[in-house]
Amino acid sequence: MKNILSILIIILALQSSFAQKLIKDIDFDGKKDSVYMDDKESRIVCRLSTQNFKKIKSQPIEILNEMSGIIDAKNGFVFFNDWMRAGYKNHFRYNKKTKKIQLIGMSRYEFGNAVNDGSGESSVNLLTSDYIGNWNYFDDLANNEEGELVKLPTIKTKMKFQEINLEDFSEDTYFGFSERCSKLYYQQKEKIQKMKLKQ
Repeated sequence: MKNILSILIIILALQSSFAQKLIKDIDFDGKKDSVYMDDKESRIVCRLSTQNFKKIKSQPIEILNEMSGIIDAKNGFVFFNDWMRAGYKNHFRYNKKTKKIQLIGMSRYEFGNAVNDGSGESSVNLLTSDYIGNWNYFDDLANNEEGELVKLPTIKTKMKFQEINLEDFSEDTYFGFSERCSKLYYQQKEKIQKMKLKQ
C-alpha cells in the first residue's frame, strides 16, 4: 500500500512539474522569458523580454492530455502531447532574424496495436526538411504463419513544410505530419511485401 501511495505522489509531482512555467532566456538577450500552457484557452503562451513580455499564443490545441506540457530543450523548448500508445514532440526555437518563435522539429512515436503492428518512431527537421522513420509491421504469414514483427528499412527522405511560427501552430500541424508519415509507412510496407512475394 505504501508503494502505491509513493508512486501516486511521484506521478502527481511529475504532472504538476509539467504544468509549471518554463523560465529561461529564449530570445538570447540575457533576460529570463517564460513559456507555459494556458489551460483555459488550451494554447501555448510565450512571453519574451525583447517584446515587452506581451503574450505570443499558439492556435488552440483541442486535444490536450494529462501527459502534455512544456519542457526545456537546448536553445528553446518542446511542447509534448502523449497518449497511452502514441505521442508527439514539437521543438521550438527563437529565430533572431524574424524575431519569432519558430517550430524547427517534430517527432512522433506509436506502439501500434496489440501485436505492435505500425509501431515505431519518426522525426522531421523543419530547417533541413530531413525526415527519418523507423517503423515495424506485423507479418501474419511469417514464422510458419504464427506471425512476427518485421522492422522496415529506415525511411530517409525530404519532407518540406512552410515556415511555422508559434502563432500558426496547432494540433493540425502535428496531425498533418502524422498523415504524411503514415503514407510513407504504407508505401514502404507495400514495397517490402511485394519483394517478399517475389522471393
